[in-house]
Amino acid sequence: MALDHANTALNSLGLPKPPQETRVVVAMSGGVDSSVVAAQLAEEGYDVVGVTLQLYDHGAALAKKGACCAGRDIHDARRVAEEMGFPHYVLDYENIFKDAVIDEFADAYLAGATPVPCIRCNERVKFKDLLATAQELEADCMATGHYIQRKMGATKAELHCAADASRDQSYFLFSTTQAQLDFLRFPLGHLSSKAETRALAHKYGLPVADKPDSQDICFVPNGDYASVIEKLRPGAADPGDIVDMEGRILGQHGGVIHYTIGQRRGLGIGGLADPLYVVKLDPEARHVVVGPKQALATRHIPVREINWLGDTPFDSEKTREVAVKIRSTRPARAALVHPTSPTTAMVELLTPEEGVSPGQACVFYDEHSSRIFGGGWIHKG
Repeated sequence: MALDHANTALNSLGLPKPPQETRVVVAMSGGVDSSVVAAQLAEEGYDVVGVTLQLYDHGAALAKKGACCAGRDIHDARRVAEEMGFPHYVLDYENIFKDAVIDEFADAYLAGATPVPCIRCNERVKFKDLLATAQELEADCMATGHYIQRKMGATKAELHCAADASRDQSYFLFSTTQAQLDFLRFPLGHLSSKAETRALAHKYGLPVADKPDSQDICFVPNGDYASVIEKLRPGAADPGDIVDMEGRILGQHGGVIHYTIGQRRGLGIGGLADPLYVVKLDPEARHVVVGPKQALATRHIPVREINWLGDTPFDSEKTREVAVKIRSTRPARAALVHPTSPTTAMVELLTPEEGVSPGQACVFYDEHSSRIFGGGWIHKG
């Protein structure tokens, strides 16, 4: 018998079906957030299927705490599924992850950029291949433990910041497309604190209730990304010169990959009256270019690969007034976005920002609400 959607109340996931007839694939990292999502939906009666991605050789990472998708995390996700009584699968995505995320991470650093691999992982693996797998499993939607909100607007689903600003992950999810947003659900986005999430974990009796949050990039042990890049790209740490903005040699360095735009500490240049900052990286010449703090100030930022979540086509207006974030840890700043094509723009900051680096994301926000309009990637222009 066909379901009469017109007369069926929406369930808690916004779908016109009873929970027991609604299949939800939950992306489970083994951490407390995604575990709570899976447990909560299972308790509400949904047909939950847990899926964990094996993204890299976790055999070498078993002893490492606090990294997502390592061997112990797969084990933890499986334990939660057993406790709550729903099926759990581990998918081997090592090759996909290496091709789509790790290789670009290494190449970006070699090109003098500062990449954000967690965004690429969401974009190219979790919200692409895993989402396609969820659809193959005939799921009605896919849920994750991200701290961000999906709200229904006048015409379509919208992406909004998390209720808890300190946990908000919008910077890392700006590349979520409209089609993906239609299928995704974020059940934790409305919570006011991480303490609420842990309280729910204790309520469900989850073995990961007190598990620490992951801190590092999952494939970079202890935050030492330079050693990872050297392993992937031998010769990446070739030494070179530290030069000033006129090209005068001030010292030597042990590899451009050890430096980022805006860096002050660790330059090894002493005896100067005023502090110097990294203002440019030139991998071809193997130069780390340093200058005064004011040389870091930037007002115009070229952005490409733009994902637009607004209500009208991106390039249908000459200029858009938005707020933008150029780093995840910085507040949003007022800006003008000047589209140059459907996927490129020049972003004009109303107040100059320091330390704008190619490879970082530039995320667009509504100045007057919590809505996210998407964003793009900063490049050298």
